[in-house]
Amino acid sequence: MSTRHARSVRCRALATLTAVGLTASLTALTQPAAGAQPRQVEKNAVAVGAGGAVSSVDPEATAVGIEVLRRGGNATDAAVATAAALGVTEPYSAGIGGGGFFVHYDAATGEVDTVDGRETAPEAMPSDAFIDPETGRPYPFFPDMVTSGVSVGVPGTPATWQVALQEWGTYSLAEALRPATRLARRGFVVDEEFREQTLDNAERFSAIAPTAELFLPGGDAPEVGSVFRNHDLARTYAELGRRGTDWFYKGPIAEEIASTVRNPPRSGRTDLPVPPGHLTAQDMAAYAVARPEPTRHDYRGYEVVGMAPPSSGGTTVGEILNILEHFGTSAMTTEERLHHYLEASALAYADRARYLGDSAFVDVPVEELLSDDFAAERACELDPDTAAAKPVAAGQADGDYDPTCRDTGTEFVDRPDTEGLSTTHLSVVDRWGNVVAYTLTIEQTGGSGITVPGRGFLLNNELTDFSHVYDPEDPNRIEGGKRPRSSMSPTIVLRDGEPWLALGSPGGSTIITTVSQILLNRIDGGLDLPTALAAPRATQRNTATVSAEPAFRETHGPSLEAYGHRFSTTSELGAAAAVEILPDGTFQAVAEPRRRGGGDARVVYPIP
Repeated sequence: MSTRHARSVRCRALATLTAVGLTASLTALTQPAAGAQPRQVEKNAVAVGAGGAVSSVDPEATAVGIEVLRRGGNATDAAVATAAALGVTEPYSAGIGGGGFFVHYDAATGEVDTVDGRETAPEAMPSDAFIDPETGRPYPFFPDMVTSGVSVGVPGTPATWQVALQEWGTYSLAEALRPATRLARRGFVVDEEFREQTLDNAERFSAIAPTAELFLPGGDAPEVGSVFRNHDLARTYAELGRRGTDWFYKGPIAEEIASTVRNPPRSGRTDLPVPPGHLTAQDMAAYAVARPEPTRHDYRGYEVVGMAPPSSGGTTVGEILNILEHFGTSAMTTEERLHHYLEASALAYADRARYLGDSAFVDVPVEELLSDDFAAERACELDPDTAAAKPVAAGQADGDYDPTCRDTGTEFVDRPDTEGLSTTHLSVVDRWGNVVAYTLTIEQTGGSGITVPGRGFLLNNELTDFSHVYDPEDPNRIEGGKRPRSSMSPTIVLRDGEPWLALGSPGGSTIITTVSQILLNRIDGGLDLPTALAAPRATQRNTATVSAEPAFRETHGPSLEAYGHRFSTTSELGAAAAVEILPDGTFQAVAEPRRRGGGDARVVYPIP
């Protein structure tokens, strides 16, 4: 989007607001309440208006982002401030002990750029790190493997924030962290989701002394309606803002993090072994974000821009949609379209397992995986009338394709998927038309369960995203200094070269299908964004059964079973957050109405 067009968007938006008689009192609706008292904030799933928009899983975090936009900050300023606030209110999903992927559209240049803040493995991490020497098999994944120093990678989130602000922001890191610092100090009101997540991890949290002290005061999870304060995190944020990321990666806290990983502060209250990890202060000092070119592909006239490896999101979302483009899904019945979506997903996940890993260590054929010719060959494997037996074989992304369907040259690759279902996502658009889609995580709900003593944040268990059994042919094999494969899929969609939609979701390896299904609902199904996002979901990740929400099975299960699909039930899939730029230049921010307790979407100047 040109600067000229960005101004026209702003003018149209303001004109619309004037036409509906917007008054200054509406601005107050988006301002955080004054004073230091915690507040119960109602969640808002859909908002339409101008001046900027933020969508996240949490109303406190969304309010922080909206206030930044209202005060003149841009999309990057608001995204970092919102993410820092999520580190307070969603500490089991994200925080400075983790990493993520940041996708940015620059309205002044029309360019989309990315920041890869994925965690890295310590240089000394052995290839058999997750194998029990007594059995020769992987340790039990939950809670043993995740609750360990072995699972902790070098955090990338603080470096992501610093680089993003330097590249596109107007705030300093200290300014961006200030609202979250106040939030951590004054506290937030505990809801059912927070208490339930704490109870689900009580055994793990009680195994680590500082984690138990922070999140299980008196031996129990905080009660619903009580106020949760994190003074340690407030002090950490304040110091990070004052001293900068060199303090985090090369200063005293780097040694504290490394020491905590190598000598987990066990409480002695449980039988969990909590084995020590391999992270050193040298690993911390060596960390740097990567700046890969984003993935790009066209889908029915839209340009879908996503994250390159080590994310498998950009390529796998792209391949699913590219396969579907070979079929007239817009003219299909809902069940026909869903059958094609599930089958295309299985094919793309087969290729994900075969090819995706950290491209600094393995050759990932990104261009081939996103090519129309490869998609045409893979579409040969999709039977419009019958579900294939799963798992299906991977394709040959080698540049030599036969779209006539005579010879697809597939090969079978079977590798378990070990990604946790936590993580969080936020989408932001500012008044000038800059856009951010940002997904960040500490992996499992509660990460490794290890809190850095006196610092108020949990460390990630991101290294469990590596394949647990070493295979030299596996692109996601364990290697020192490597980033584990991820499914995080922050996505920006352009229409006629200008931003139209920003979206993403948590959910581990189901993130890819959540993003794909929302896009399919919105573009092919013709649903508006709130309906497309709220619709019941299912995920087919090249497994024997389709994992589906109860409402999906109730509505679509019988018809899809007639194709041969087999189902298992999961309570919910993802917790998406999106912003769409409407034709008149106003914004529609949309969050989950129910999943994970519902999200929160706001605009600076709402239209009643």
